[in-house]
Amino acid sequence: MIKQSIIENVLEAALSTGGDFSEVFIEDKYVNTMELQSGKIEKSISGRDFGIGIRIFSGLQSIYTYTTDFSEEGLLLAAKRAALAIKGGGHGTIHTLQKEVCTPIHQIAQLPRTVEHARKAAVMKTANDIARKYDERIRQVALRYIDEEQHVLIANSEGKFVEDTRVYSRLAIQATASDGHEMQTGFYGPGAHAGFEFIENLDLDHYAGEAARIAVTMLGADECPSGKFPVIIDNEFGGVIFHEACGHGLEATAVAKNNSVFANRIGEKVAPDIVTYIDDGTLPNEWGSLTVDDEGEKTRKNVLIENGILKGYLVDKFNARRMNTEATGSSRRESYRFNPTSRMTNTFITPGESKPEDIIASTEHGIYAKYMGGGQVNPATGDYNFAVAEAYLVKDGKIDRPVRGATLIGNGAKTLQLVDRVGNNLAHGAGMCGSLSGSLPVNVGQPMIRVSEITVGGTKGE
Repeated sequence: MIKQSIIENVLEAALSTGGDFSEVFIEDKYVNTMELQSGKIEKSISGRDFGIGIRIFSGLQSIYTYTTDFSEEGLLLAAKRAALAIKGGGHGTIHTLQKEVCTPIHQIAQLPRTVEHARKAAVMKTANDIARKYDERIRQVALRYIDEEQHVLIANSEGKFVEDTRVYSRLAIQATASDGHEMQTGFYGPGAHAGFEFIENLDLDHYAGEAARIAVTMLGADECPSGKFPVIIDNEFGGVIFHEACGHGLEATAVAKNNSVFANRIGEKVAPDIVTYIDDGTLPNEWGSLTVDDEGEKTRKNVLIENGILKGYLVDKFNARRMNTEATGSSRRESYRFNPTSRMTNTFITPGESKPEDIIASTEHGIYAKYMGGGQVNPATGDYNFAVAEAYLVKDGKIDRPVRGATLIGNGAKTLQLVDRVGNNLAHGAGMCGSLSGSLPVNVGQPMIRVSEITVGGTKGE
């Protein structure tokens, strides 16, 4: 991308006023998006973005800047301007850059950039037809296709010099059903760290069919009762609750400043023995995976909670200084425009021993959340509020009628302690996570779990 000698000069310039660490993040990214509405491709946009981020540390002071001027003169100017904000006590040392060879953990068969738009559009139209044919009450189907090819080069004053290529592909499907009086929607958005082969091999009958089925099912659903109930949360995207309400509280972004209910609690019992919670960026071709993080560290399997005991946090390089610990390969950013910080990759509850049918059969009365929707959480307290996209009553150990308007309200740390059954059917769901360093692809996952009690907000009293 840029000559190594120029990168070395930029790192040197960044330390000219007393910084003790400098870093360069170079990004060259191709993005393609297509949108289908009313059976037609309404939008198709392709673009390329190139830029360089420069970061400087001096003790617990951090400065970040970025530029799209990749001339040596422009880069040196940006580095020197950033350095002016540093008031260090000396001049940091520049170690010889040693290029690292990273073995790719993701097999990419077809770079999306090499695939003609007609093939991408054909997949979208097939998914559209499947969803529309599911039921005559399906009135609208919207699809969004996205692929991204990101090339990065990361170098720092400690001698780090590593390059990586990330390829992402995703198809988001939304179906809308109407009976003439009201409308309901269903959504499914599979994604992977993979090439166009992932899109072409998708089981569209399943994904498009599920989006349509959710919309039609909720169209005829009763109003959800409100109260405190045992709640069964199904696998895959059901893991979004613990991603939001617990996962963010285990990121050093919050922990290092004591803005988390999990701060300073390593070794404490925070969940039942049946709960083990992991963030693993090394899973081949998963949506949230990376070969190296955005500081150039190899990603790894980080055990956060093991058999109920808090074991660790997700730590980036700067917050490692605050916490007097080591980085965990968990630093991420949306692009060169963002200062990196600790973020999740593929975060999930590991499988337990219970069969899903046994979890349901052992529940006399409660709520079954098959698919979760969106929500919000206070990272400092863990208090959350999540909508359920598809919910059912559970009566006498059986799934009963569908209900709509269900909202799960609680506190992540407390909910974690109330998990009393963990299934054996782990699955992951693709999503986008927004935080200080931008919006990033992440997987959330879990087997089916049961929480002994959650406050359920509904549209009628129980």
